[in-house]
Order: sequence, then C-alpha cells, then structure tokens
Amino acid sequence: MSGNAKFTMTDTAIVSIAHVDAPEVVTSAHFDEILAETYERVGGQPGLLESLAGIKERRWWPVGHLFTDAAAVAGAKALEASGVRVDEIGLLIDTSVCRDRLEPSSAVTVHNALDLPSWCLNFDLSNACLGFVNALQVAGNMIDSGQINYALIVDGEGSRLLQETTLARLAGPDATMADLFNEFASLTLGSGGAAAVIGRHSDNPGSHKVVGGIARADTSHHNLCVGSLDRMATDTKALLDAGLQVSKLGWGDAEELGWLEMDRYIVHQVSQVHMSLLCDRLGLDPAKVPLTFPFLGNVGPASIPITLSLEADSLQAGDKVLLMGIGSGINASAMELTW
Repeated sequence: MSGNAKFTMTDTAIVSIAHVDAPEVVTSAHFDEILAETYERVGGQPGLLESLAGIKERRWWPVGHLFTDAAAVAGAKALEASGVRVDEIGLLIDTSVCRDRLEPSSAVTVHNALDLPSWCLNFDLSNACLGFVNALQVAGNMIDSGQINYALIVDGEGSRLLQETTLARLAGPDATMADLFNEFASLTLGSGGAAAVIGRHSDNPGSHKVVGGIARADTSHHNLCVGSLDRMATDTKALLDAGLQVSKLGWGDAEELGWLEMDRYIVHQVSQVHMSLLCDRLGLDPAKVPLTFPFLGNVGPASIPITLSLEADSLQAGDKVLLMGIGSGINASAMELTW
C-alpha cells in the first residue's frame, strides 16, 4: 500500500476538546410550513426531514454572526480547558467549510481574536467534512517531529444563509420535485463550532492519545455534492452509496487494527439513513455510536469534534475511541484514540 493508506502517531494527544452551540433552534416542522404550498403543488410529502433523515431540528447563528466568531469562541474554550498558555501554541488550523470571504484565510482572523503569538503558524485546511480529522493528522505530525509543542484546531460552521436561500427557491412557484430532491441535503445542515488543543501525550497527564488511522479516496465521485454558501446540489442517493463503498474499502484493515471492538465510535453525523446503513455495512454496534444529528443536523467538519466533546464526560481513561468520517469528493478517514 502507498504511504498515505495508514498512519501512526508516536506521542500526540488531544489535550482538550470543546464545542459551542448556535443559539437559535430551527425545527424541521418549520421548514415544512415554509414549503407547504410547494409540497401540495408538486405532490411532495412533508415530514421527510424528520421521518427519513431523522433530523428534528438544527441551529442557526444570529444574523451577522461570523463563522470566524464561532471558531474563535470554540478555540478560547478549548484553550481554557487545556491550561496551555496562548504563547505555547505553535500552530493554528481553521478547518471550516463555511467562510466569511475568499481571502485572507479564516485562520488569520481567529489568530488575531485569540491573540496568538507571531510565531504561531496559521492556515486554513479544507476537505469537506473531514477537515478536522485531517488537521489532527497534520498537527500530530508536526508535534511528533518536534516542530511545535502545541496546536489549536478550530472550526465554525453556519447553515442559516444557505437554508434561507434554499427555502426561498423551493417555496417559489417554479420549484419542481426534482429541485426538492436536488437540494434536500441542504436542509439537513446545522450550525456550531468546535476546537481542540493538541500536544504531546507524555507532557500532558490525562490527555487522550492519538494512535493512528487510515484514509481512502475515490475522487471519481467529486461531482456528487457541489456547494457554495447559498446553494448546494447533491445527488443524495449516489453520494450515500459511494460514501459507503469507500468506507467499506477502508474497513478492510479493521480487524487487524482492532477496530471491531471499540468502546465508542464517533461518526460524522449526516442522517438516520446514513447512520443505519453505515452501522450495518461495517458491523458497528449502534449502542456505541452516539447520535447528535437529530438535534444539530449535519454540522460539517465540526460534527465529529462536537460529538466527541458531548461524549467526553462519559468516556473513561483507557477507552478505545474511533473517529470516522466521509467527506464529499469522496474521502473516508478513521482515526483511533485511546482516551
């Protein structure tokens, strides 16, 4: 296998993990009310977001709240929980899909907001819903090589603008059943922020060791989900099928790696259909797969760290945890932690 098929970490750990919730709760029932006339006109069925996707609600940031605001607040929370001084952070990575602008990077705004030192390398890392996991690997490599002592990874996502513009289009007189299917996935998204401080396991008693992981890709599917801040077109079924195929490809080493009997599987949250099929395809015990999509929706790359943050208090020292995600494109990754 090529070098990127599997990786291990020597002395990297999650020192702290934190998340922030967007304050405005928006129900799927509210979306159905907005689309009621369209459903009636094209023969659509209300309630699919809740009955099929399993998403009862998601959250929005207030109008004017920036994605970098969410990332910075989460970063400050993770720093406080870690006990690491700001001037010890040698790397900041912002993994947000949502961006307030094209240039400069989101990382520079977060760097400034948190008053990080001038020697703190900072940049954005974008890879759909896998950005946060990819950043853990990048930061871990720099820590293991001795380039830095600590890294801060942040993410801030928001679905308000996309969903407001999508609902306006779908509620229009020209919307068709095909439009509903094409933009259905846009309505499953959510808002939130997450952050983690990464450091050496040997220097931080009680930290959570990053063991290693795998990555697989099938980029022939790169056109199945294409999005911007105000529109996302998705072939939902084809994306689901392809994502499961790539995940199954990566799962070929699961028995060898000891991943069949983990204490917790922190899976990127998409929908009930996705989660059920993934558990069935990979043989995961659903009782070990905590769910956040019913009340948060799909929060993109913030989904895995938010779910991990919510589960942190229930994990015991020594628990085996697997972070798992599929990103449109398609990429699939898994990363093992020892809690």
